[in-house]
Amino acid sequence: MPVRKYTYYDFTLSLCEQCLKRVDAKIVFRDEKVYMLKHCPEHGASTVLIADDVEYYKSIRNYNKPSEVPLRFNTKTHYGCPYDCGLCTDHEQHSCLTVVEITDRCNLTCPTCYACSSPTYGRHRTLEEVKKMLDAVVLNEGEPDVVQLSGGEPTIHPDFFAILDYAKTLPIKHLMLNTNGIRIAQDFDFARRLAEYQPDFEIYLQFDSFRNGVLRELRGADLTRIRDQAIEHLNKLNLSTTLVVTVQKGLNDDEMGAIIDYGLQQPCVRGVTFQPTQIAGRLDNFRPATDRITLTEVRRKILEQTPILKGEDIIPVPCNPDSLAMAYILKLDGGNFPLTRYVNPQDLLDNSKNTIVYEQDDVLKGKMIELFSTGNSVERSEENLHAILCCLPHIEAPNLTYSNLFRVIIMQFMDAHNFDVRAVKKSCVHIVDKDCRIIPFETMNLLYRDEKAVRLQELKEVYP
Repeated sequence: MPVRKYTYYDFTLSLCEQCLKRVDAKIVFRDEKVYMLKHCPEHGASTVLIADDVEYYKSIRNYNKPSEVPLRFNTKTHYGCPYDCGLCTDHEQHSCLTVVEITDRCNLTCPTCYACSSPTYGRHRTLEEVKKMLDAVVLNEGEPDVVQLSGGEPTIHPDFFAILDYAKTLPIKHLMLNTNGIRIAQDFDFARRLAEYQPDFEIYLQFDSFRNGVLRELRGADLTRIRDQAIEHLNKLNLSTTLVVTVQKGLNDDEMGAIIDYGLQQPCVRGVTFQPTQIAGRLDNFRPATDRITLTEVRRKILEQTPILKGEDIIPVPCNPDSLAMAYILKLDGGNFPLTRYVNPQDLLDNSKNTIVYEQDDVLKGKMIELFSTGNSVERSEENLHAILCCLPHIEAPNLTYSNLFRVIIMQFMDAHNFDVRAVKKSCVHIVDKDCRIIPFETMNLLYRDEKAVRLQELKEVYP
C-alpha cells in the first residue's frame, strides 16, 4: 500500500496566514522535524515548520499542568478562538505577565516592531487611562504576578513617574519597565530615580546584538554605545535587569551564547529572554520563508553556543509549554550552576511535591541545603528551590538574593503561520487593550491592534 511521507501526530485549529480565517491543521513528523499542514479553501495549502526537535516537541505534554484562571473573565465566548478576546470564558490561563502599553509613541522607528511605534504614531495614554488599565489588571488577578509597563517607549511619557508611583501602590508582586534603554543611557539621574522603585522592580532591556549591522537592520540605528552606557549605569545602581533579544534566523541567532555569557558577567543582569520574531506589526527586513525561527531551534542553538547549559537544563514552562521554555542558573562563589536539571518534571506540576533529583552531584546537594534552608533540611531546601522555578522571580532562602539567580527564557509568540489554538488558549502573557480588555499577546498583534480590528470585524461576519 502507498505510505505517507510523514507520520501523523495530532490535529489542531490554526489560521490562514493570508486571510486569518480558522483552518484545520495537522501536526506531522517528517525528516525528524515537526510541521503544521494547513489548507485554506481560498488560499490553498501551506506547510509550516513548528519545531526541529521531535522528542522535545513530544515531551512538552509532560509539562502540562491544571489551568490557573483569572478571578474574572471579561468577554463572552461567541465567535470562537481567537475572535472573542478577552479574556473570554474559554481561555485556560490567567495573566502570568500583563503588558500595559502607556504610549504608542517611541524615540525610535524600528524596522521590527510589533506595535508599529514611532515618534509620530498614535498618542500617549492619559494618566487616568493608565490608572484604569492597571486597575483592570488588579481586578482580574487580585495580586498580579508581573506587570510590565511598555509602549512604544514608556520612558518618554510625560507622566512616566506618576504612572510608576501609582503602579507601586497596587498589589503587584513584580513591576517591569520595557525599554530600549536610550534614556537610561543618556541620563544617569533618571536611572538613579528608577532604582528607588526597588525591590520588586526590574528593567526589561532591549538587547538584540553586539553587531552594528544587526542593530541597524532590527532597530534602524547603531545602538551599541547606548547599550554599553545603559548597562554601565544599571550596574552602578545594581538595578535588576533582563536582557531581551528579538531573534531572527541568519541575523543574530549565532550570538545567543555570547549574550548569555555577557549577561552572567554583569552584576545587574538577572537573565536573558529570547523572543523569536513574531510576524506581526512592522517587519521591514523580514522574509518569512527564510527568517522564521522556532522555539526548538533557539533552544538547540543556545545549547550549542554555551557550555553552561545541557539539554535537560532548558525545559518547558508548565503554564504554556508550547510557547515557553526556561532554564535557571545559580550564580555562586564565581561559578555558574544549572538548577533546572535537578527538578523532576512531574513533581514540578504537583504543588504537594517538591523533589529535586540530585543524582550524584553531592557538591551541589550540599550547597542547596546550605543556601535554601534555615536548618540542615533537604526537604526545606527542595521546597524553596521549587518556588523559584517559574516566571515570577520569587526566592525564600536566607543565604541568597535575587542577584544569585540567572534565568534563560525562550518566549515564542505565535503568529498566523504557526498559530495553534491549543497553545493560544494557554497564553499567559497578555496585553491590556485601550478599553481595558485583557488580550493574549499573540492575538492582540494579529487581530486587535488599531487598524487590524477592521479585519477582525470582517471575520466576525464570517462566523455569525
